[in-house]
Amino acid sequence: MKIERHSKIIQLINEFDIETQDDLAHRLTQAGFNVTQATISRDIRELRLTKVPSTNGKHKYVVLQNQASKLNEKYIRILRDGFLSMDKAQNILVIKTVSGMAMAVAAALDALDFYEIVGCIAGDDTIFCAIRTEDETIKIMEKINRIVSHNN
Repeated sequence: MKIERHSKIIQLINEFDIETQDDLAHRLTQAGFNVTQATISRDIRELRLTKVPSTNGKHKYVVLQNQASKLNEKYIRILRDGFLSMDKAQNILVIKTVSGMAMAVAAALDALDFYEIVGCIAGDDTIFCAIRTEDETIKIMEKINRIVSHNN
């Protein structure tokens, strides 16, 4: 759940000018996460979020670039640890994972922000990824293969 919440936090601060912990907590609650102020504070510290001036003269949370690369490494590790196999059905990519890992792997794929992936739906050990086109399904399969085989 923590990985999914962290992914959502990054998505939210990239999408919106989030100025306060209360604003972040409100948006997380709207997204279905049950969070406390202590959880938000801890997440901000763990993600090493910082505030920078926004265009409206106020301040907003951002992820520092070097932290983003550390998070990418974390998401790649989750993908490698949970991945078992994949197959395609036109522009739908079906990924099989270790039992109980599908949601974490799907959250990692979302966080890696591959252009080709429109979105993922995860069960217990299976993920359906909607890919923009059939050709891009092959491209994303190649990218995932490079990641899970450690040849990135």
